[in-house]
Parts: sequence; structure tokens; C-alpha cells
Amino acid sequence: MLIKEKIEQIKKGEFSAEENISFFLDNINKKNKKINAFLYVNENAIEDAKRIDEKIKQNKSVGRLAGLAIAVKANINVKGMPISCASKTLENYRGTFDAEVVEKIKNEDGIIIGITNCDEFACGSCGIHSAFGVTQNPSAPGRIPGGSSSGSGAAVAADMCDIALGSDTGGSVRNPACHCGIVGIKPSYGRVSRYGLIDMAMSLDQIGPLCKDVYGAALMLEIIAGYSDYDAVAYQKPVIKYTEFKKPEKLVIGVSKQFSRLCSDKRINKLIKECTEKLKERLGAIIKEIELEYIDLAIQTYYPIVYVEFFSGTRKFDGRRYGKVIEESCGEEVLRRILGGQEISKAEFAGKYYRKALEIRELIKKDFRNAFEKVDIIIAPACPSLPHKIEEKITPEEEYAYDAFTVTANLSEICSGVMKAGEIDNIPVGLQIMAESFREDLLFNVLKAWEKISG
Repeated sequence: MLIKEKIEQIKKGEFSAEENISFFLDNINKKNKKINAFLYVNENAIEDAKRIDEKIKQNKSVGRLAGLAIAVKANINVKGMPISCASKTLENYRGTFDAEVVEKIKNEDGIIIGITNCDEFACGSCGIHSAFGVTQNPSAPGRIPGGSSSGSGAAVAADMCDIALGSDTGGSVRNPACHCGIVGIKPSYGRVSRYGLIDMAMSLDQIGPLCKDVYGAALMLEIIAGYSDYDAVAYQKPVIKYTEFKKPEKLVIGVSKQFSRLCSDKRINKLIKECTEKLKERLGAIIKEIELEYIDLAIQTYYPIVYVEFFSGTRKFDGRRYGKVIEESCGEEVLRRILGGQEISKAEFAGKYYRKALEIRELIKKDFRNAFEKVDIIIAPACPSLPHKIEEKITPEEEYAYDAFTVTANLSEICSGVMKAGEIDNIPVGLQIMAESFREDLLFNVLKAWEKISG
């Protein structure tokens, strides 16, 4: 059932919140042992649903998420639930407050059904780095689901929740959306409050929704977006109705050969080109070639920034206030980033690597600013290759390459969304659509158009 129809039925009393939550709890019970999407399931979810049903019976007003099951990534605080960041470092930590996005969900009568697995401390592109086991891809069994929001993507794809929240530092929402064949949104930097998010790299992180349909993702962003007194980078930009979809008029679609050249699987290029042509035909759009001179440096720019900011952010995990000493309890990928950030931060290297990365980041931002003077949206693949098999060993460099096309949106602070383009060898492939900062309205209009075209 589509999200919009489900909400309407719940509010009319034709389908109860309790029935909705019971369905998902049953699915979690049947599937989670194999998929490993959830680290914790809310034991009070049925009681929460009954309270919403009672409000509806009494003709009291209910929120826009009335009775929906919302899954939350393990690095976003939910009061009373284990917020481990999928790490042994914080395995005994329970949230002492609700993140601002969670508070907004609860205010709209959404039900937090549980906490989802992820790459430890959001460090990873595959979903294989959790201290509590690998997450399986329900849409391509035996393959990675993408990361770091692996559990959130898998939970949505496996019908274990209505909508999930993830965090996106360089593609961590869009990467699972690509590999699992669902919708994933990375909002503009500053669009959503990160208060209550255990950050991975503060100048890049954004919280975003994952859902099976565009309406659900748009509705969730409507609810969690907006100015915050608790997040210094939250912008005072008005949040419009993203769910009031309009057919894009006089759309100019930007495409870049630089993305095509970096794509290791040419079948993906072919599929994305076919999708772009369909959008052009159905919307009466124009396709324009654009130059993005510096995107081949995106990965080399992204990781020095991530390493340094992650190293800085993890200094609080010293074993004194809460949790264990991170260096003594974390996994290999987390330790790699800590040690890398420590090294880059040294006085003799700071100018050579970190500051140089910041300079290239400005050039990438300029690239996109110039592009958006000529086009309305930019279309690209979400990932340069298909997800690999879980038992297949890959190098860190090969794993980092999964984010080659998604990190650009984080570095340039624009908004970006991914949804299913089609399949290759029965494996989902993601279509990535990028729009200028704070043009999520246009982004959703194009995503909705593609949803209609693709069926």
C-alpha cells in the first residue's frame, strides 16, 4: 500500500495503526534473523499504535505520520533505545533524549519501530562493517545492501517499516537506496537539524529519509526539515509542501561525460542514458552537456576531510563519560579513519592534505554553481558498479569508489535523490538526480515524474 493511501485509511479508521505496526513486527520477526536490518525493536510499539487508534476513535486530530512505522539508524538518538552506532564502543549506551528529527516524528504521531543496523559509526559504503553482523540486501540476496545506512535501506526494501531515517555523509542514504531499489534523499546542507545525530563528519552530514515511494520520502522531509535553535548550520529557509507535486515545466537536464568516464560498468551508463531520454520525452525537457571539471577528484577530496573531522569527533569516546575507549573497541575501518585523521591533523601534514582538500572542495562547489546557472537538474548514476557479493573481499579503495558519484552532492552542499532506474542481472540500479541547494521542491517534482514514467 502506498504511504498516502495508508495514512488516509488509518485516519478514516478503515485500517488501524495497530494493524499496521503488527504487520511490520511480524515481518521483522520472520525476516530480521536473515537480513539483520534491525539491532533493536521497540517493545512498546503496539501500545503506541493503540494510543493513536484511540485518538482517531475519539475524533481527535492526529499528525501527518499517524500510525506509520518509522525505523531510525543507530547513530540518531531516540530516548530510551540503544544508540550504539553499530559499535562495541557504545553497545551499552541508551539515548537520553530524542534527536530533533525524532521529536518531530513523534509530534506527528509516527511510531519509532526500532533502531537499524549500519556500518560502525557510519564508516563504510557496504553495510559490512557493523560490530553486530553484516546486513543482507533483500532486493539482491547475497549482495551488499550499500552503506552506511544499510539497515535503514534493507528495512524499507524488506517491508519491515514504512519509512526509515539514515544519515548521508557522502552517499550513505543514496547508496543503499541504489542497491536496494528504493527512494533515498540527501537534503541540502543545513536543511535538516542534526541535533541528536552522532556525527561522522560535521561539515558533510545530513539526515535523510528512505522509502518505497516518493510521496513518503517527501512527506518525511517536510516534517523533519526546518530551522533549529540547536544546530548552528541550520538555515532559516522556508519549508514548502514537497508533497504538492507539479509537472516540471521547461526543464533543462544536465549530463556530464565526467560521470560517464568514471563509471566502471558501462551497462549502468546505458541504463541511466535511457532513463534521461525518457524523462526528456515525457516532460518535453532539454538535455544539455555540462562540464564538471573536478569531480574526478571528489573521492581524493572527500576522504582527507572525513578522516580529520571523524578523528576530531571521536575524541569524546574516551571511556570516561560513556562507552569504551574507541581505539580499543572499534573495528578495522573505524580505526583506519581515526589513525588517518590523526596523521593528517599533524602540523606538518595539515596544510598538505586537509587544507588542500578544502581548496579542491571549493572548486567542486564552483563547478556545480556554474552548472546550475545553465541547467535545472543534473542526472548521473548513483553508483559506478553493481553491489558485490558479501563473501567477495574488496580493498578499501574499491569500497570507497562506491561513493564516487554521491560525494559530490555533499561536498557542494546541494540536494540529491536516488530511486530505481531499472535492473541489471536482476540487481537494482539507482538513478541519481541532483538539484541546487534548497531546491528540494524541484528535486521531488522530477523524482515523482520518474516514478510515474517507470511505474
